[in-house]
Amino acid sequence: MDVCGSSSPTLREFGCEQNLLSRPDGSSSFVQGDTSVLAGVYGPAEVKVSKEIYDRATLEVVVQPKVGLPSVRERAREQCVRETCEASLLSTLHPRSSLTLVLQVVHDDGSLLSCFLNSACMALMDAGLPMSCLFAGVTCAIDTDGQVITDPNAAQEKESRALMTFAIDSTERRVMMSSTRGSFTVHELQQCIAVSQKASDKIFQFYRDSVRRSQGLRWFPRQIGDESRDGTDVRDDPEHH
Repeated sequence: MDVCGSSSPTLREFGCEQNLLSRPDGSSSFVQGDTSVLAGVYGPAEVKVSKEIYDRATLEVVVQPKVGLPSVRERAREQCVRETCEASLLSTLHPRSSLTLVLQVVHDDGSLLSCFLNSACMALMDAGLPMSCLFAGVTCAIDTDGQVITDPNAAQEKESRALMTFAIDSTERRVMMSSTRGSFTVHELQQCIAVSQKASDKIFQFYRDSVRRSQGLRWFPRQIGDESRDGTDVRDDPEHH
């Protein structure tokens, strides 16, 4: 986490492991600092008649807290993740079927919703589901002095006067979903969006590096993003041919 000025935003360390669960069709473990989430994707599978949609797949998102039963807070986070996934997935390719995404909190030390989004994206990739783009979750907090803090921990969240989480797409860096709480001005909102779009570049690069390591790939599929760190197409590298 870092207090952002004009420089590039700093995020906590990331960690990710895909395909670590045997029963789901896709799974991932995502870590942001001390915040950790497990994600499992099931489907496409047969859907109940009552939930069937004739022209696309039905997506259900389930958030499981670390202890106890899900509350209203978990239901709100489920809706945020579901709306983001539905905007990214090409669900019309699997009509009259069911997709289920289960998110399990392992540890919450702040920026939990963004960790949910990042873990969900990696799990969907691991399941091999068709997507129009990837998405990255970035959380920003505004402290009492008006400073923007990216990827805040739990203590920083508690002391902030506003908290915002954005889902950013990988193609045009547009905001796919936003979740806010607290008081803030329009200028502060725009500032947080700009910071999140910058921070998402680091997350998408982490996605690429993580998949390359786990799959042994020399390049990353174009629909997901294929620019190297210096902005060139890695498939134009002579070593690739």
